[in-house]
Amino acid sequence: MAVLKERRALGQAGWGWTAFAGVISFVYFFPVLWIVLTAFKTHNDALAIPPKWLFTPTLENFAAVFSRAYSAGAEAVDTGFDLFFFNSIFIAGTSVLLALIIGTLAAYGFSRHPLRGNDTYLFIILTTRMLPPIVVIIPIFLMFRLTGLSGTYVGIILLYTAFNLPFSIWMIKSFFDELNTEVEDAARMDGSSETRVFWRICLPQVTAGLAATAVFALILTWNEFLFALLLTGTETRTVPVAMARTIGGEVGVDWGLLAAIVCLFLIPVFFVTFVLQNQLLRGVTFGTIRR
Repeated sequence: MAVLKERRALGQAGWGWTAFAGVISFVYFFPVLWIVLTAFKTHNDALAIPPKWLFTPTLENFAAVFSRAYSAGAEAVDTGFDLFFFNSIFIAGTSVLLALIIGTLAAYGFSRHPLRGNDTYLFIILTTRMLPPIVVIIPIFLMFRLTGLSGTYVGIILLYTAFNLPFSIWMIKSFFDELNTEVEDAARMDGSSETRVFWRICLPQVTAGLAATAVFALILTWNEFLFALLLTGTETRTVPVAMARTIGGEVGVDWGLLAAIVCLFLIPVFFVTFVLQNQLLRGVTFGTIRR
């Protein structure tokens, strides 16, 4: 009887914590739910007071993302958002991929072949990420103008890669430090080269770290606004910058249109996170949870 009572008490406590976690999750998810609902509302429904929970859904806002009239009575024209979405995906994806490749090689070197003053070098790398973007934007802007990189894909991709590198190096290095070096030493004694040890032994064991690093770096790059605002051109503009330019107009802020843009903007991040979810849990906990 005592065992049954103890189990029943543990079960009730578990349900209580589950309900508490559900309430907290709903509070955090509610803004996203409100954005999704607003994206399917008409302009009048989006501005209704009190808010409408029951309404007739419409896809007009999603259509207006790519083609709409900019003034009353004018013809609908292409907004260019298809290009802006491509720019965001291409720039963020390329910069994250480059940061992962360079960061993985650098992290392996710092972990397995430390130099004299290794900690100092790592700290110097980290200091490049400590400065807020607003502090470094002026010298970077002048440098881009002098080198002709302003408004180009190459310039903004290199900049995002440089800003993602410190985070990538530090995070991936922590996963390399967790690995048991005895297996690597045995492979070297059997005649394996350092390149083979890296590709066949070390790299497969840090896939969780690579997945977590990729997701975090993607989110930081995907949402970046200041650099994209000042350093991209008309043909290289990203969605955050284009979204800011849609605010305003003859009828005020079109909240349904903005909500539709946000919904489309969230899809790639949700997709990447869903694909990498099997590796992400252990990655974000730095290996403390095993599969």
